[in-house]
Amino acid sequence: MPCEHCQNSGWKRLERDGVEHVVRCDCWREALVGHLLADARIPPRFARSELSTYQPDTDSQRDALRRAKAFVDAFPAVEKGLLFFGPSGVGKSHLAVGVLKDVVRNRGARAYFFETRALLRMVRDTYNRSVEETEMEVLRPVLEAEVLVLDDLGAERTSEWVQETLGLVVNTRYNAKRATIVTSNLHDPLDTGDPNSFMFQVGVRTRSRLLEMCHWVEVQGPDIRDQERLSAAARSGQLPPDPTNIKKKDLPPRAGGMAVARLRDDRSPHELKWTGGKAGS
Repeated sequence: MPCEHCQNSGWKRLERDGVEHVVRCDCWREALVGHLLADARIPPRFARSELSTYQPDTDSQRDALRRAKAFVDAFPAVEKGLLFFGPSGVGKSHLAVGVLKDVVRNRGARAYFFETRALLRMVRDTYNRSVEETEMEVLRPVLEAEVLVLDDLGAERTSEWVQETLGLVVNTRYNAKRATIVTSNLHDPLDTGDPNSFMFQVGVRTRSRLLEMCHWVEVQGPDIRDQERLSAAARSGQLPPDPTNIKKKDLPPRAGGMAVARLRDDRSPHELKWTGGKAGS
């Protein structure tokens, strides 16, 4: 059915102070946002991830949500992106996707989501002669997106090639002043030998670029996935009993002293001949 305001032309007439203007119709904006979100490569598992549905439990999660909303409100006039780091299951990717969706809806930004390992795999696949895409064709949207979400940085096994490729992405976006949202389980000690550190995984230069181009936001809290699993188990009645609630009468009876004595004295013909020392060690 054609739009009642513009008849699907994308433009509608608007009268203001007695002067008729032609402006973009709302249906055009809705269609544009729909196309941008469809092209953003958001995985289906994050279909319901919104800033409005993020439920913080800790001060650091509340601070992370505040910073995410501030980024959306200020975009595109933002000086820095965001780097959410912390343990698994605290909602880092949820926040990043929520930011991406809101800048697309509210600002019409061209934005993309890339899981770091998948991106590196796509680049590596271009070296196969049977693949028609070139390395730069794969990287172009990553380098040129107005907003890029680079998810789970550091989950990949590091190597010289990995550090060079990630360095190209980070440095290109740094020079172009394009907003980047990063999530990572890494932590940030100044120790180049710690395999779970930014320094070890991405290299000194790329870490330095990230420090300058992103606000680093540590997110701590309970693992949401564990909470969801336990909630589901509780609803289905499959939770194991809480040991603090087990009553003495529910425990199996202990063997009495007479039974222990009989076992000790009645060793023939059932004597246990251990080859080792105590407890068969």
